[in-house]
Amino acid sequence: MDRRLFTSCLALGLLAAQFAKAQQPRKTYQIGYLTIGSRPDDGAPPAALRQALAELGYIEGKNVTYVGRWAEATRERLPSLANELVALKVDVIVTETSQAARAAKNATSAVPIVMALSTDPVGQGLIASLARPGENVTGMSDNAIDLSAKRLELLKEALPTASRIAVLWNARDRAMTLRYQQIDRAAQALGVSIQPLGVREPDDFEGAFSAMNRERPDAMIMVTDTLTFLNRKRVVEYAEVHRIPAMYEFASLVREGGLMSYGPSNDDLFGRAAVYVDKILKGAKPSELPVEEPTVYHLVINPKTAKTLGLNFPRSLLLRAEFLQ
Repeated sequence: MDRRLFTSCLALGLLAAQFAKAQQPRKTYQIGYLTIGSRPDDGAPPAALRQALAELGYIEGKNVTYVGRWAEATRERLPSLANELVALKVDVIVTETSQAARAAKNATSAVPIVMALSTDPVGQGLIASLARPGENVTGMSDNAIDLSAKRLELLKEALPTASRIAVLWNARDRAMTLRYQQIDRAAQALGVSIQPLGVREPDDFEGAFSAMNRERPDAMIMVTDTLTFLNRKRVVEYAEVHRIPAMYEFASLVREGGLMSYGPSNDDLFGRAAVYVDKILKGAKPSELPVEEPTVYHLVINPKTAKTLGLNFPRSLLLRAEFLQ
């Protein structure tokens, strides 16, 4: 075979190989989602997560599928649900809440886990440190313990004469109890007393309301986890009927009639979680991806509720707030 024929055949062979490679179907990634919360009507992981991943090139039905598991507020279900996701050989598990992250970590040391929302992951033993998480867990820490003290400060700023603050939290949950304890410590510095209202199950809310009926607080803070969130309407309605100003963690509760909230946007947290998923699917190791904390926090006020309560907030607070329309 002469040199020109050999060169032509070699070039054609290379082109054919490249064409064949181009024609090979792209890998379809399977992303698992685990939460202690309730299954939504559409049976899909949060839209903010899917939208953020779509913007990064992961299109449902084309190169990514989602598998969700919801514990329906029953933490005892989380281990088996985590095992189901592992058995399905998902490429990544995205978790919401510390309990879900714990269950996923106990279920696998091989599948990467991205925390979209977790409280004090170092203190809970989920990661070694924020800078070097180690093992297979990384993602976002919501910094909720420190934020709990800030929420009390803002509530006190909004209500300078308040001296008794009720705190409603899930006493069965260690992460939520840490938030309550931070509020209690901050209260000492601010010179206010705390009325502790720990709940462990839905029936306990009536007891908490009765305690406030007996000793009316000047204001209330609700620490949000699955238990309190699923009973949020009862809490918001009680606060409205009894004209008790209340601080919440998420703006969604302000939209439902709550007075005010302070914290990061859940959509932002899921958006950041999507970035972690993208990096991991492209080869990054979870152990080498530092855990992030939110950088933007929102003070949201419901002006209608404030007007109903007859509140006039100080200008210093109003300048920092976002108001529902």
